[in-house]
Amino acid sequence: MIRRPVAGVIRRGAVVGAATGLLVGAGASADAASDSALSDPVVSGVTVNSGHDVIVGITHNVSFPVTVTGSDDSGLLAADVDLKGPHGGFYTTDAMCESGTACTMVFTVNAHPAPGSDDPVDLANANAGTWSVDTLVDANDGDSVYAPNVGTFALKRAAQLTVNAAPEPVAKGAWITVTGKLVRANWDTYRYAGYAGRAVKLQFRPKDSSTYTTVATVTTSNTGTLSTKVNAVRDGYWRWNFAGSATTGPAKAAGDYVDVRP
Repeated sequence: MIRRPVAGVIRRGAVVGAATGLLVGAGASADAASDSALSDPVVSGVTVNSGHDVIVGITHNVSFPVTVTGSDDSGLLAADVDLKGPHGGFYTTDAMCESGTACTMVFTVNAHPAPGSDDPVDLANANAGTWSVDTLVDANDGDSVYAPNVGTFALKRAAQLTVNAAPEPVAKGAWITVTGKLVRANWDTYRYAGYAGRAVKLQFRPKDSSTYTTVATVTTSNTGTLSTKVNAVRDGYWRWNFAGSATTGPAKAAGDYVDVRP
């Protein structure tokens, strides 16, 4: 079941971090008041996508888990979770807790058209970046607690890289030209487009090694293209490696093998 909680509404419980007052009536003890306050459920944290960025392309739905952890003397029952991103990005869902201390739900996002859907979910480029997590947790005894901004995560546009090293084969000591292109998902047009002005590492792995070493760093052109010349010393693989940005995921090209002849 999907619900959309009204902002600011708190059900039967406390707001995490809010100052609270307790009126003790005639005959009530301070100890009893303290015990009552301790009975409110507590939200201790949230984990999104097992701690990894959520990276979305232009053709497939991406599903990821969100786990809220906490405690209550009666055990946790259920949780509502809202994900809020830049420029009005918003997802919400709820789930019953799988234990008295953890509640896991799965979100599905996409950046491609969903014609015919009753509730299409469609990301825009402006939604990429840091998202925050709000949660409302219910305990088995009827108490609830609202925890705003209990965590953050990154929702990013997918990136892709190509590479070509030429000529091949090549004589030892000669120059080769390594080209490529960095593109990223455009969630507004449902296509991949060149990513301009990005620093990308050129890396080399000798034929008899499993380790790549950075040889140079090149900035992409205004269309995302890359090009540089390197000296051919020995047989091996050349690739481009992009570390990612605040809005875009990382990408590595598959190594292009160059045969260097004496």
